[in-house]
Order: sequence, then structure tokens, then C-alpha cells
Amino acid sequence: MKSAIFEKAGLVSVQEVDRPQLQATDDVIIKIVRACVCGSDLWSYAHGDNKEPHSVNDGHEALGIVEEIGTAITTVKPGDFVIVPFTHGCGECDACRAGFDGTCDRHQGATNWSHGFQSEYVRFHYGNWALVKVPGQPSDYTEGMIKSLLTLADVMPTGYHAARCAHVQRGDKVVVIGDGAVGQCAVIAAKMLGASQIVLMSRHPDRQEMARQSGATAVVAARGEAGIAEVREVLGGGADAALECVGTEAAIEQALGVLHNGGRIGYVGVPHYNNRPIGSTFAQNISIAGGSASVTTYDKEVLLKAVLDGTIDPGRVFTQTYPLAQINQAYADMQNRRTIKSMVVVSKKMTD
Repeated sequence: MKSAIFEKAGLVSVQEVDRPQLQATDDVIIKIVRACVCGSDLWSYAHGDNKEPHSVNDGHEALGIVEEIGTAITTVKPGDFVIVPFTHGCGECDACRAGFDGTCDRHQGATNWSHGFQSEYVRFHYGNWALVKVPGQPSDYTEGMIKSLLTLADVMPTGYHAARCAHVQRGDKVVVIGDGAVGQCAVIAAKMLGASQIVLMSRHPDRQEMARQSGATAVVAARGEAGIAEVREVLGGGADAALECVGTEAAIEQALGVLHNGGRIGYVGVPHYNNRPIGSTFAQNISIAGGSASVTTYDKEVLLKAVLDGTIDPGRVFTQTYPLAQINQAYADMQNRRTIKSMVVVSKKMTD
């Protein structure tokens, strides 16, 4: 089968590799229809990020059709159309029952996360609960709906997770730091949860306009102390909640700066910093929560219905589409901000 391979920073190729096989009783083999590039994939693409050369791709979001199932699988069958999330919760442990399947107690650390989805087939481990069935077949949906369904594998649940972790509630004043796909989805989530004011921190006109269409009430382009001052002026004081969707120390500093004392941070940007001591917020009474999103929980309980009903349209974050053969261009265009998020067509055949 064809699969994207990380060669080195700035280069992802497509090569023939062995098709995956069932290895455990709760494995599921899935034929991928659509995949995409995530902002977190760009850390290794841009800088190497300690990733081994000539290794499996970082892709971890997909839509597909179930091809084979292990003997312990009871929730999906061959031919089912599924959202293939980046998480592998069990659905039964304390964490999953509390709605934190992104950090399942039974599947610690990286064993609960996916990679390698920019491929024609994947082996999805711990597959009995985490996969999300979609009614019908991919061919039953418009391309716009397919895009929105694809966001449910990661970016829409991740944006929702930021809002949930920050306890966004009706009437809140919310600031979103990060204008990529996750930040755009965080705007949607804040609107869903009833925020009265939503400020996006963004310097890019196309992303600003997209966020306004999704519910942002204001945009602030400035950064640092100037940006903090402008946000506070727009809101008439500090924000109730800040949704950090970048993963840098500067983004965390911005989130802390825009909050009033007693405010709340939901952070979902993969952290690339380690020098922010928790005690540094003691004098502000700041609540900080975040981590890997609860993809399956949010999809099954809220987001899949919202997409199918047309209540939300997160698929607009896919502003360019590429065949798998052009995967390196899909990465490069995201890296260079020529697209907000790259969708990858892996199979043109939309049925099993």
C-alpha cells in the first residue's frame, strides 16, 4: 500500500509499504478515505522535533471504512463508515467515564494516541470503543459534510476540549489564542457553549474572517503587552476564559495576561515549553486545565449530531485539498500559511 513517510525536516515522501495486519483481538483494519495534516505534525516537519528520519508519518486524523476486525470487536463491522480519531480510549476506566478518554487510564501515554494515518490502510489498536460510526457511507455525503466529519477526528473535539477545560459557560468573555484549525474550532466551541464575547488573537485576514463567520465578536492582531491591553480594552476588563491553542510559552503568557484574577485557561496546544511553574499563578487564582482531547466522548455525545444537523460547520478549516501523492505539498502549504488545514484524498472510491 502507499503511505507517507517522514524523511527529514521539510520532506515527507510517499512510498510502498506492507499493508497492516490484525495483531490483537481488539484491532481494526481500516481503509482510509480522507486524511489530513495537523498543526502538531508541523513541529517535526519544520524542525525535526527529534523524529527519526525515514519513519512513519505523524498523521492521526482520518475517515475510513472498516475492512477487518479482531475477534474482540463488537461495536463495528466490515463496511462501516467511521471517524478514526487520534485517541484510543477504552470507555470503561475512571478517566473515560469522567469524559477524559484522551488520557485513558488503561492506555497510558503514547499508547493512547495514533500516528501513520496518511496511508491507504491503518491498523487501529484498542478499537472496540474509540471508533465513531457515521450513518451510511461516505458517498451519501457532500464534500463539505465530509470535511466537517473529518474535523471530528481531532481538531473540532480539541477546540471543544479547550472550551470544556476552561469551563466556558453562557455569558462568558472568552479569548482564543491561535488562529489555526484548532483555534477556529475553539471559536465554534465557545459559541456553542454560550460565550457572549469571543476575541480571536490573529494577524491573518483570512483567518480573522473565518473566525468572525463562526462567532468571534472581535479580533486582536497585537501581541505581548500591547495585545493584552487591547484585549482588555475590547472586553472592558479581563476575560473569564482563555483557550490556548498553540503550544508555546508566548501563547501561555498571552493567555495568563488577558484573564481577570480568578479566570480559567483551557490549553490544548501540544506544549513546547517546560519553564512555567504552577506556583507562578498563585496570586491570580487562575484555574489551568487541558491536555489531549476527549474525541470519542465529544463526538458521540455532542459533535457528530451537531455536524449532521448542520448546527456547526467546522469543515471550512480545510481550505485546500491534495491527493496523497502530493502530501509534501500539503505539509509545506500549511507550514507556509498558504492553507489553514490540508485535507488529503487517500481514496476517491467513497464506498466499501
